[in-house]
Amino acid sequence: MTLIDAHQHFWDPAAVAYPWMDPADAVIHRRYGPEHLAPHLERHGIDGTVLVQSADSDEDADAMFAVAAAFPPVLGIVGYVPLEDPARAAERLAQLSERPGLVGIRTLIHDRPDPDWLLRPSVVDGLRLLEQADLPFDLVAVLPRHLEVLLELAERLPGLRVVIDHLAKPPFSGSGSGDAERWRDLLTAVAAHPGVYAKVSGLYPPPGTDLRPWVDHAMEAFGPERLMLGSDWPIAERAGGFDPVWSALVEVVDGYGPQVAAQLRSETARRFYRLPDPPRASQAAAQRGAR
Repeated sequence: MTLIDAHQHFWDPAAVAYPWMDPADAVIHRRYGPEHLAPHLERHGIDGTVLVQSADSDEDADAMFAVAAAFPPVLGIVGYVPLEDPARAAERLAQLSERPGLVGIRTLIHDRPDPDWLLRPSVVDGLRLLEQADLPFDLVAVLPRHLEVLLELAERLPGLRVVIDHLAKPPFSGSGSGDAERWRDLLTAVAAHPGVYAKVSGLYPPPGTDLRPWVDHAMEAFGPERLMLGSDWPIAERAGGFDPVWSALVEVVDGYGPQVAAQLRSETARRFYRLPDPPRASQAAAQRGAR
């Protein structure tokens, strides 16, 4: 069964500025490249990945394309364009689209002080460019308001395909609270729009927390055909590393049975991002054809 990590990063803070990084955070504030990820992919039988931007800058996007060009497991790149400047965004989209691998766009909206930033007229015009290009948008929703904004965007731009990163960060510490109920209600509401998907990724619950009820709700809201699996590595290093984080997610996903698991393991990501066949799958197909 093909396995795709639909959300991972590479970065080098010595070469590109990452304003959100704390230089005192030795776990995160260091270079992470293909040679660090490759052993994890091999160990877990992961066939390919989606490389996602880590800074709202051309420099980060350019660095991703340069690294991915020499690392075949990267099947697609979620880059960055300045949505708030539609003219520049259109120019940059044209430039990035000439390079192999662009499959989506993301902006670190959770680092912006205005939770309604995506509703600004200029940004909506920028998002309309993505809608017209049929290029999906990764949404970093960490506040309930971010999902409320998505509800408005889905009405304004019904053709825009959106994937919510990290299940909009479930409030694990308030599993029986109003925060959890609001998360469930908002996730259900946005899932009513067929162009909205979500990633089972970036989930770092307190020790002893059962992930299954939270993923169950996402399954009920979206169905497996609109959910995909991602490690969020190297952020996962803060939670013990790639291995325990990925293994916990796969254990939950595989618990739904092989047909459902196949959707989250690879099929949804391949369909949503329109990914090419992973290198190993392509090699296997070639070998079958040679017989």
